[in-house]
Amino acid sequence: MSTGTSTFVIRWINFFTMILGIGVICFGIWMGVHHDQCRKSLTLPVMGLGASILLISFIGFLGAWKNVVVFLWVYLVMLCLILIAIMVSTVLAFIITNSGSGHAVNGLRYKEYHLQDYSPWFLKQLNDSKHWRRLRSCLVKSEECNSLPKRFKTLKEYKLAELTPIEAGCCRPPSECGYPVVNASYYDLSYHPVSKNKDCKLYKNARSIKCYDCDSCKLLAQYMKMEWRVVAIFNVILFVVLSFVYFVGCCARRNVSRIDTPKMPRRR
Repeated sequence: MSTGTSTFVIRWINFFTMILGIGVICFGIWMGVHHDQCRKSLTLPVMGLGASILLISFIGFLGAWKNVVVFLWVYLVMLCLILIAIMVSTVLAFIITNSGSGHAVNGLRYKEYHLQDYSPWFLKQLNDSKHWRRLRSCLVKSEECNSLPKRFKTLKEYKLAELTPIEAGCCRPPSECGYPVVNASYYDLSYHPVSKNKDCKLYKNARSIKCYDCDSCKLLAQYMKMEWRVVAIFNVILFVVLSFVYFVGCCARRNVSRIDTPKMPRRR
């Protein structure tokens, strides 16, 4: 790849990624201002990501624009570290999420998930009392459970519904408890549970309690698993794109080095 072509491509790629970095920082600021405390926890990581993109892109843009070899070297080293980090995190994501497929229950159109089916890493994160208290408060504020009666007007609609993992685990007792269903938000707890599962006694019909303290509610791990899978697939695509950018950057650095290297006069 010629000097002009490689530096031109690197220059414009990094120009657009600088704009992207500024956009990510602005999005992080917007999250901090407009979202509740649950989503505000993502503000600093998002802004940090945007700042990193902006910094790396600026170094690459400046190096390609001014033909500065040192800046291109720094740019390539940082890009290489990012590629390694993406590769490692993608492999870990596929390993960690390779469990927890769910269990079918007779008469229900959705699956129930058990904590013991998930990887030890997921269990450690969910059983951390500090993390779980924050996640629990966010679940209560989300109003997912309280919206069920509005979505399912009749008992038949509720029984035929395809509930999400959170709705199935946090908004109702496990099906093995055997509590009769009155409506989408109320179960008859006067019956003695037929299962020894401790979640049967933890469930209450109160809007602020429900099954938020149950182990079944911690099948939030299923959502985490799906999100990690999406992130892993995105990382694969990002790895391919950044590998191309890295290749072009190497060409630009090599070509700029040739320009800066003085040619030795030929001996007669």
